[in-house]
Amino acid sequence: MLQASDRALLKKTHNLALEFLETLKDRPVGRPVDFGALVESAGGPLASEGELPIQVIEHLAKAIEPGLVATAGPRYFGFVIGGSVPAALAADWLTSAWDQNGFSYASSPAAAAVEDIAARWLLDIFGLPRGSSVGFTTGCTMANFTGLAAARHSLFRQLDWDVERQGLMGAPPVTVVTSEESHVSIFAGLQMLGLGRDRVVRVPADEQGRMQPRELRCALAEIRTPVLVCAQTGNVNTGSFDPVLDIAECVHERGGWLHVDGAFGLWAAASPAYRELVRGIELADSIAVDCHKWLNVPYDSGLVFVRDPAAHHTAMSLSAAYYAPLPDHARDNHNWVPEASRRSRGFAIYAALRSLGRKGIADTIERCCALARRMADRLAQGSEVQILNDVVLNQVLVRFADSDALTAEVIRRVQEDGTCWLSATTWHGMHAMRTSVSNWSTSEEDIDISAAAILRLAKPTP
Repeated sequence: MLQASDRALLKKTHNLALEFLETLKDRPVGRPVDFGALVESAGGPLASEGELPIQVIEHLAKAIEPGLVATAGPRYFGFVIGGSVPAALAADWLTSAWDQNGFSYASSPAAAAVEDIAARWLLDIFGLPRGSSVGFTTGCTMANFTGLAAARHSLFRQLDWDVERQGLMGAPPVTVVTSEESHVSIFAGLQMLGLGRDRVVRVPADEQGRMQPRELRCALAEIRTPVLVCAQTGNVNTGSFDPVLDIAECVHERGGWLHVDGAFGLWAAASPAYRELVRGIELADSIAVDCHKWLNVPYDSGLVFVRDPAAHHTAMSLSAAYYAPLPDHARDNHNWVPEASRRSRGFAIYAALRSLGRKGIADTIERCCALARRMADRLAQGSEVQILNDVVLNQVLVRFADSDALTAEVIRRVQEDGTCWLSATTWHGMHAMRTSVSNWSTSEEDIDISAAAILRLAKPTP
């Protein structure tokens, strides 16, 4: 039973959260931070006696406030990050209060049921085969890892090698093929799985970062082992899409496995206006996606889809004598992800899906894409501003006066100014400003305010 002091603590915390959210739109999105001062303010030696919980929360909120970035707000355009729609945030609060271990059916039938329901909804939204298996991961890196692990199992099974039991020492060879534009999380997964991030065949991409099927066919013609091909929907710089249908035909002619990194681009499948960009996605053998991007749920939320549930299950499943038996037709969540004990991350996904519905998800995607085009149009009005990419989705690449130095300086000024926040990147050897529009609450006004600030800060200082 909650004590009066516990109720006061939770009410105080609730009020602090509301104060932050209510001021989010008007906060500086980012600002210079003295890290040493931040650590000193929040830290110091740990006392031998504990403090009252309400004092701890009050001190935490005050001490770390200068280090908070308004990533949940409407003018944060860095790293393809969304915010949290209200229903997902509320469900995440409940998730912490319920404190359900998402590990298994026995530890939480509620968590197992919600992940089962959300998985079916998601397969339908994305147009993926109904029999596919779904894992709820920490994010897209672990979703990629899980999809690649299922691929590893399947490829070595072709060679009569039980890689889960026998490992890789002495194993027959397999070959991994990536695009020269593949995201770093693909190579992180290959590294952790023992397949090696440097032992890949890299296929050239075009000027927008799309893998070229003709080049892929040439590469596959030289390979004599089972093959894993990694494609992507949504280039992290340009937003461009690999031609999945053509790639899938190439890969499956060879009996290979196609994994697609769809971190944010897979959400195009949920929009009638953009679905054509992912044509053929249902042919992929495994797909990874992030939910804290366009579904706009709190962090710790990725998904992996695998067409062959047996390969997925074998690559991930755990077993111990104390595990409870699984009732018929129920779900043990741990069989589909790398972790055992974990947060019940399905509740927030369920709440977001149910609150938005099909139309709300499509509207969010289409609105963000329109806002990205608006940002590109506004910035292009500046003198010596160059838009480097075709704005096909929600990514805008910008360069100033064809100068690395000036582009870097403008990015620094924008990040310190606080009107909006966006990130730097390197594209085809050039320094560039990368803008990603992914937040459900971003408006035309936010775009116009941000574009005006960028153009103001791009002007030479007197």
